[in-house]
Parts: sequence; structure tokens; C-alpha cells
Amino acid sequence: MQEVAGIKVPDSQLAKDAADILRDHGDDLLWNHSNRVFLFSAINGQKLEQNYDLELLYVSALFHDLGLTKEYSSPDLRFEVDGANAARSFLQQYQIPDESIRRVWDAIALHTTLGVAEHKEPEVALLYSGVGLDVMGDGFEEFPADSRDEIVKAFPRNDFKQRIIPAFYEGFKHKPETTFGNVKTDVVHYMDPNYQQKNFCQCILHSPWSE
Repeated sequence: MQEVAGIKVPDSQLAKDAADILRDHGDDLLWNHSNRVFLFSAINGQKLEQNYDLELLYVSALFHDLGLTKEYSSPDLRFEVDGANAARSFLQQYQIPDESIRRVWDAIALHTTLGVAEHKEPEVALLYSGVGLDVMGDGFEEFPADSRDEIVKAFPRNDFKQRIIPAFYEGFKHKPETTFGNVKTDVVHYMDPNYQQKNFCQCILHSPWSE
């Protein structure tokens, strides 16, 4: 697919290799979601007249949920960090500048961190906006309806709202403690109401300090 909603999908060897990784280790749910996120993010960048790197944004979008897959999931890190680490290792093979790699790492690692990502570099902020639109409908009314429809036609949602929460949980149910302090803790409680998550106030009150 060369172009969707006026956005040219990157077709460099790096971009193709990144897409192959998601195809090989993800599923249709993650493939369609990640591509919608890229396109939503890119169009938001155009609307805001942001100066951003389309290829870096594309890789960030393709890898942002890769940490949910068995191949890239660690035993003890947040899935966002797993995806960010995978993207960093991938980009280092192509002699991408360290600063560009850092932006991709931050974009992926912070894509679920409310109140922070939107204040960082364009690739980071835009990825966050695309994820928010696709998952929670953030900015839905402000986004051009014709572009939105074209993107969904190219990469269908296919009951996304009902499927994505179990997919999130499947990706980190072996390490639910990594969701502490993050929106994904809501996913754990939704899927397992009996799970006892740490409480920040209790961490303070039961710290080893004597007073």
C-alpha cells in the first residue's frame, strides 16, 4: 500500500524490515492498530505543521506494541520498554543516529504515559496522539472524517474495542506488577478483579524509614 489518506507509507528497506517484524510476530489486531496509529499520528503532524521524521514515526508505530508479543516480551520489564528496546536494537543495525534512536525509544516507552509524552519531541508527541485516537477516541471529532474513514477502510478495526483489552492483558499477565503506576493497571483489574496491585500510599507508609 503506497499511500493512505494522503500519507505516503515509508517503503525504504528499513521500513519494510520493520513491517516484516510486526507481521512475523504480531497478529492482524496489532498490525491494523499499529498502522492506524501511524496514519493518525502523521495526519495530526500535518495539521499541527510539525517538523517530524515520517520514517521514525512509522517505526515507532510498528514497534509500539511489539512488547506484547511472546518474541519480545521480557519477564520483568514494562511491555512499553520491551518494545522500545526492540526498536533501539533494530535501528542500531542501520546506523541510525543516536538522537533519532532516542526519540523512537522515548516515543514507544512513553506512549501510555499521560501528561508527559505530549510535551516531548514531535515523534513522541505524535505517536501518543495517534495511540490516544485509536484506543480511546481522543481527538475523534477534530480529526478529518474522510481521512478517518479511509484509514479504517485500509486497516479495519474488526471489533477492536472488545479485542484490545484482552490482547493487552495477554501481553503482560505474566508480569502484572509492571503496570503499577500506569494506565495498564486498569487492564489488569478489568481482566482479573481479584488481583491486588501495589498502592503508592501504602508503599510510603510501609517504607523502611523509621519515622
